Amino acid sequence: MGWSHFKELLYLENEIQRQFYAEMCRVEGWSVRTLRERIRGMPFERTAISRKPEEVARQELQKLRELDRITPDLVFRDPYLLDFLGLADTFSERDLETAILRELERFLLELGSDLAFVHVMPG
Repeated sequence: MGWSHFKELLYLENEIQRQFYAEMCRVEGWSVRTLRERIRGMPFERTAISRKPEEVARQELQKLRELDRITPDLVFRDPYLLDFLGLADTFSERDLETAILRELERFLLELGSDLAFVHVMPG
């Protein structure tokens, strides 16, 4: 990890959160850009370790330092963040599918006109 990594981590107020991203950076070999993207994606807040008591979270991070191996609590995420889909608080599975397809189409259009996306609706 270089100075740029540390600079990104300095802005995080929670010490456990900072340690989580620092260790994940070290073990996974994240670039500064990847670190920024991960912080914005909030994996710490969505993993099991963030809901554990502080001492238990510290022990998990210590294990990561010692074993250089990621535990399930550091990887498995809870809820998915789907705010970008613009759905109301309650929505159907069909609404979710439609919103995801709309965003996927928007993304593919950004890539240019040389791509084709075909989606066949069931039934």
